[in-house]
Amino acid sequence: MELTPSELVVLGLIIESPQHGYDLEQVIERRGIRQWTEIGFSSIYYLLTKLEKRGFVHAPEAPAAAKGRRVFHATAAGREVATRTALALVAEPHPVPNPFLVGVSNLPLLAEPAYTRALAERLGQVQARITAIEAAASAQSPLALPAREVFSYSLSLLEAERSWLAQRVQVPDGGQNG
Repeated sequence: MELTPSELVVLGLIIESPQHGYDLEQVIERRGIRQWTEIGFSSIYYLLTKLEKRGFVHAPEAPAAAKGRRVFHATAAGREVATRTALALVAEPHPVPNPFLVGVSNLPLLAEPAYTRALAERLGQVQARITAIEAAASAQSPLALPAREVFSYSLSLLEAERSWLAQRVQVPDGGQNG
């Protein structure tokens, strides 16, 4: 892979619209990107520096009135590597580490009532995430295609998990176990 997922997210946001680090933080927060990436606030500038050193972004000198904020722009090389990396990530399935499956694989260690309570708790948290994602998506309407697809895919996965969990804790699908 030519770019890490975090590098691709930051570069993709810059390709979408030239921005400075604070703008990137706002977009990452507003779109809920931290739900599916490992981009911390402090890592944004680190990623920008890496991308700049590799020639994938550039930032003309900021005017004095801009309080030193450098607006980053994608280079042609940045657009090319982002395209190649994005296509590879979309086309090829990759294993995703899932701590939930590690817990379930150790089911013999758990008493059935404790396991059921843990699943019910998870069901409530999944429902809360679905609600939060739906609210974030509707608050930003109309959404650009990339954001719309991310929200749609995320909701599909969470709804599938909600259905699976609801079957296990024997509550109506989509219901909350409070």
